Amino acid sequence: MTQRTLVLLKPDTVRRGLVGEVLSRFEAKGLTVVAMELRQITGELADQHYAEHVERDFYPPLRAFVTSGPLVSLVLEGDEAIEVVRAINGATDGRKAAPGTIRGDLSLSNRENLVHGSDSPESAEREIAIWFPGLT
Repeated sequence: MTQRTLVLLKPDTVRRGLVGEVLSRFEAKGLTVVAMELRQITGELADQHYAEHVERDFYPPLRAFVTSGPLVSLVLEGDEAIEVVRAINGATDGRKAAPGTIRGDLSLSNRENLVHGSDSPESAEREIAIWFPGLT
């Protein structure tokens, strides 16, 4: 089933010069870039995106990190795109992510873990509407 999903290449990806490498992994798998934008996000946009986490203890450092520099937001499309992107991304904690995944190969952190991918069709729809309102 063809799906769309939101992917964020977080500020650490941009800062470390890994945008091309990370993006090429999605493209090599056969996913299509539908929309893409380099932007620096505000705290308000971070709060909207991470609404379910705003009251959690770990959120203030996450908010500071995600707003610390430019990131690349993109919408990818393909067969079972949500599940495929999450598999390519690997486990959230880069120290525990499997080799061969983006986080397993390129991250040693739980917070600065390079990428975000929507976790369900409902999240993808909500997140795409936040980041790319013209696509909904």
